[in-house]
Amino acid sequence: MTAILAIDQGTTGSTALVFSQQGEILGRAYSEFTQFYPNPGWVEHDPEEIWQVSRKVMAQALTASGIGRKDLSAIGITNQRETAVVWDRDTGEPVHRAVVWQSRQSADICQRLKADGVEPLIREKTGLLVDPYFSGTKIRWILDQNPEFQERAQDGRLEFGTIDSWLLWKMTGGCAKEGALHRTDPTNASRTLLYNIHEQGWDEELCSILDIPLQMLPEVQSSASIFGETGHLEGVPPGIPIAGIAGDQQAALFGQGCWEPGQAKNTYGTGCFMLMNMGLQHPISRNGLLTTICCDAQGAPAYALEGSIFIAGAAVQWLRDELQIIQDVNETEALARSIDGNDGVYLVPAFAGLGAPHWDMNARGALLGLTRGSGRAHLARAVLESIAYQSLDIAEVMQLDSRIELNELRVDGGASKNDFLMQFQADILDVTVDRPKLVETTAAGSAYLAGLTVGTWSSPSELDQIRRTDCRFEPQMDVAQRTALCEGWHKAVNRIRSKPED
Repeated sequence: MTAILAIDQGTTGSTALVFSQQGEILGRAYSEFTQFYPNPGWVEHDPEEIWQVSRKVMAQALTASGIGRKDLSAIGITNQRETAVVWDRDTGEPVHRAVVWQSRQSADICQRLKADGVEPLIREKTGLLVDPYFSGTKIRWILDQNPEFQERAQDGRLEFGTIDSWLLWKMTGGCAKEGALHRTDPTNASRTLLYNIHEQGWDEELCSILDIPLQMLPEVQSSASIFGETGHLEGVPPGIPIAGIAGDQQAALFGQGCWEPGQAKNTYGTGCFMLMNMGLQHPISRNGLLTTICCDAQGAPAYALEGSIFIAGAAVQWLRDELQIIQDVNETEALARSIDGNDGVYLVPAFAGLGAPHWDMNARGALLGLTRGSGRAHLARAVLESIAYQSLDIAEVMQLDSRIELNELRVDGGASKNDFLMQFQADILDVTVDRPKLVETTAAGSAYLAGLTVGTWSSPSELDQIRRTDCRFEPQMDVAQRTALCEGWHKAVNRIRSKPED
């Protein structure tokens, strides 16, 4: 038997899956970790807790799989992308809690960059916008927290990494004297505001703008390559090659088999992320999308257009945890189906501002159209529909930027299991939505990259045979109904914009 271990390090927890050569899941484990909210709009994680949780679930998944040491061929890593960790290279200890991709605490830094007029340069080189979402300004914010941090960074004593780099560092030793390796891949590097996506390398001018020393940054190598080998970890065998790394959304694109230009996927997780493979073209969006690096069929760098939604599945968690009107997220489907329509009730879940294509960090969430007859069902339906409407906003501008008509959307992530949401998504987009049997395509993508590297799979055509469709949702809504619903959504969004559109 040949097996691949994939660690999917997400925003609220870590999942480990063991894949067979046939693409079957032999073992799995999951565990959540603590979320910290020091101030409104701020989100932080404890990097050490992330590591301990990730190590634990890797060991549990391997135990559950029943495979032996000789059967484990490689490990793949996929991760929440823009979350920033800064640690001491000698001790391996973080100097601050990780600043999470959702966090807005570097907003003032972004405002200064815009005031300095450097956003067009940054956008042209990186394909990104100047926004607290990306990790470069988070690094700057962490370094600003202690006068000594900048000096230590200049002296080469501090390392920066996104979560993939942090896990790799811990898996290969944990500190410099133990031979820990400081590396990343292009999909993660391209989310930092410091990486030139056209030249595919760290950019000195961008580092200078943010005053971030180049020596803090990890070495970048292909997503499908040997990044290192495991050291002596509790529950994980030593000497196992870590052979694939990709940021979560690009890993999902790869796991969905979207290797050709024009193929697109949407992942419904804490946030929602739609990517369209652009091959070797790397257009800079004029409509609020991002240009980012993804993987071609062999795991080498290619390009994609991306639209990022900050709040998707997190809005369902909000119903459960804050409003407490449901006990389980699965209740939302039955509640949404219990009424014939939304009765004009819309939720705009701008709890952390609006992402693509609006990029309004000052917008805040709102529930609109309530009447005395509005109840739990209306709220549940409004939450699910809001995910589909936000995805529609992205799909419309993605087709403009790519000049490619979307005719199928491959979907994955936890919320893609909700049949009501998937049918509504197909209806509101007016395209076929294809859901695979394996919706954990993020973990699968990192496993496939690692497996290609070590020869578990000899070619992408082998991987293509592994993907199986669970359900295809065909659009059923008439044009008049679709138009009316979309008009209601656009009016709701304009109501909560910090600079309302006409």
